[in-house]
Amino acid sequence: MTFEQALLKASHICARQEKCIFDIQKKLNDWQVEPNIAQRVIDQLIKEKFIDEERYIRFYVKDKFLFNRWGKIKIRWQLKAKQISGKQVDTALEQINMGEYRQALAQLLIQKKRSIKNDDPFKTKASLIRYASSRGFEPPLIYQILDNEVMSDNK
Repeated sequence: MTFEQALLKASHICARQEKCIFDIQKKLNDWQVEPNIAQRVIDQLIKEKFIDEERYIRFYVKDKFLFNRWGKIKIRWQLKAKQISGKQVDTALEQINMGEYRQALAQLLIQKKRSIKNDDPFKTKASLIRYASSRGFEPPLIYQILDNEVMSDNK
């Protein structure tokens, strides 16, 4: 595949959906683009603002929290899997409203509690802790919300 062909295909992908460098590198590898051409394509996409890591991080964090209801730990790990870490990730995660974050966790736990068919409160609590942890929420926050909001009433 030539530089122009690869650039055209990659720019179409970036125009449809926000992508990071890792995503485009993976696509270029899938298309069997030579490494030197792939790097030129990525450099050109960055230059033309088709790829902007900071913008990608902001949208990724916002989308994964709002739509997937992921916690900060899972979001951070998923970004790390895409070879994105550092100050920009920290800044984007700090933008999540803590009130909305706590409310999202409480809602997830209440919904999950309703689906658990177990009368033993200890087993129920353990199940809820595992569930919230798998969603990427912080253990101290999980315990606090479980004790104060979820397990204290009959929701």
